[in-house]
Amino acid sequence: MSALVLALIAGAVVGLALGALGGGGSVLAVPALIYLLGFTPAAATTASLIIVTATSATALYTHAASGNVRWMTGLLFAAAGTPPAVAAAALAARLPGHVLTAGFAAVAGLAALRMLKSPAPGHEFRPVRPVRAAGAGAGLGAVTGFLGVGGGFLAVPALVGVLGLRMRAAVGTSLLVITVNSLAALTVRTGGATPLDWAVVAPFTGAAVLGAWDGKRLSAAIEGPTLQRIFAVVLLCVAAFMLTDAIR
Repeated sequence: MSALVLALIAGAVVGLALGALGGGGSVLAVPALIYLLGFTPAAATTASLIIVTATSATALYTHAASGNVRWMTGLLFAAAGTPPAVAAAALAARLPGHVLTAGFAAVAGLAALRMLKSPAPGHEFRPVRPVRAAGAGAGLGAVTGFLGVGGGFLAVPALVGVLGLRMRAAVGTSLLVITVNSLAALTVRTGGATPLDWAVVAPFTGAAVLGAWDGKRLSAAIEGPTLQRIFAVVLLCVAAFMLTDAIR
């Protein structure tokens, strides 16, 4: 199968994940770029941030149009997370790839287990507590910059478990956080980035953007608890695969 076809298929899956689940895009993009398309870890990380930034911005627009974005919460998360994301991205550039991969897998697995353990909240959105939101956002930004991912796989559990958003509101709001944090991390990583194969990155991004529109429709058709379980299972599978690869 040609690299172009693989890029289109992988991009569509990433877009569906971001549009439907509000995260998981970069969790899927990085392995796809490395194991299917032959990118180095450094190039895959930078390319995934480009892909996820474009796709999450598209998905954010569709969720905002449906009223599923809690702007105050998202902006607090993003504002608090941007400086840690930039600092952590600079630090991550000095660490071995297998260390980052193992850390990524561990964090993704913990987030998935938390979501499997705790059912999606049935109550409506409650007032934002600025200090709590800012603290969670700062931690999320640091992990985003350190691991080189958009952070939606952590943003959704944080918005659900820490701030009590319903699943659909958490999905929409996480896309705002992903977009800002990814842009912040990307500004650091592009400074010394490995040259990218745009013949692969461009179609991957285009397919992901189109997939995000279908993902939004999928999220409207599936109940919140079901979305949460799907999200958690995907995270566990990816975490197990990447941890195995890091330690062998």
